[in-house]
Amino acid sequence: MTFNPLEQRGIPLDRQLRNWRELNVQPIDPDRCDPYTRCRIITMNGIEVEAILFSHQLARNTVDPEVKRQLARTRYIEAQQQKVVNWLLPGVSSVLETTIAYEQVAVDLTAWVARMEPDPYLKQAYQFGVLEDFDHLYRYANLYEMIEHRKAESIVDNLTEVMPGRPTRYHHRDAYDNVRDPYDKTATDPLSKLHALTIMSAEQQTMNFYMNTGPTYMEPIARQLYQEIGLIEEEHVTHYESLVDPGETWWEQLVNHEYNECYLYYSFMEQESDPRVKSVWELHLNMELEHLHTACDLMRRHDGRDPQEVLAPELPNVLTFEPNKQYLRELLDTQMDLTTLGAGYVREAHERFEKMQEQIHGGEAPPSDRVMTEHDEMFGREYRVQTEGEHPDPAQREK
Repeated sequence: MTFNPLEQRGIPLDRQLRNWRELNVQPIDPDRCDPYTRCRIITMNGIEVEAILFSHQLARNTVDPEVKRQLARTRYIEAQQQKVVNWLLPGVSSVLETTIAYEQVAVDLTAWVARMEPDPYLKQAYQFGVLEDFDHLYRYANLYEMIEHRKAESIVDNLTEVMPGRPTRYHHRDAYDNVRDPYDKTATDPLSKLHALTIMSAEQQTMNFYMNTGPTYMEPIARQLYQEIGLIEEEHVTHYESLVDPGETWWEQLVNHEYNECYLYYSFMEQESDPRVKSVWELHLNMELEHLHTACDLMRRHDGRDPQEVLAPELPNVLTFEPNKQYLRELLDTQMDLTTLGAGYVREAHERFEKMQEQIHGGEAPPSDRVMTEHDEMFGREYRVQTEGEHPDPAQREK
């Protein structure tokens, strides 16, 4: 069944404001929920945060007070949506448990997008990044067992494997080599625009989460690991945001944001297994339909163009959280040794890469290596979840 949000009307904006009772949602039970329900919650929080931040930036770059007021009206509702979505996460989960869930999102969301991306250059950007998030999941899972003496399989539920990806120490690159070439807004598939905005938003959320939660730990190795991976998330946001055509006007970007929210709420509503959470997705979709129409009106008025010129005529196939184990194993077998050079990719270490490695590591093992050494000293092994057999790369198999 096709769904064209441009032809649908939702809840009128003046009826979208919720009171405290309506905002006071009951969180999911982390011990009984579908792990992908938690992944959908984390993803939508990142999408809502990006929508809010983008609206603030647009408001700061327009002199029209009526536009500022219209943006403020919609943005306040978006802020309520973000609070509802993020408050679905349970307070009983530790920061590290939430971190592992964030990395499961990064792995399975990016892997699915890479599988579905029609543009070869954009597909490669997602394939490159997902192997780094995969390794972050592995490092945090070992830290989790060290600090909380629990196993990450209770969080990822064997839907996502936990083993080495591209080693984190090699993720530190010269900033010059983190900038990719953008898609061409006039020629790219509309789905590619949604993919780029989705992954950029998710990685931005992770970057913000680590920069704020990292120093709340007392354990030195935890503080250091969050600091290291937090810097890599900065690289990832640069990597993904540079895929977006900078020639898109503010109004194009606004309608793309709202359309993407409709796409994701619709996708998650279609696959959600928790009826209570599904009702949130459905309600928010009906709100976002009106936000999209408001954005379309602003585009017609200020850009002089019809949004149908830049938006897909109907929503693409739903974005799906599902296991991507074999796909990730293929990437582990073929792309572990890639790094970036300019806007492209190479297999050989080059001068800028080697200089960055020398400067940031300073001749010492980085926290991502030390967490594995300390884990081995504590348990005599490393922590992995390998449901599909040995690691595809013989060099990364357990000794």
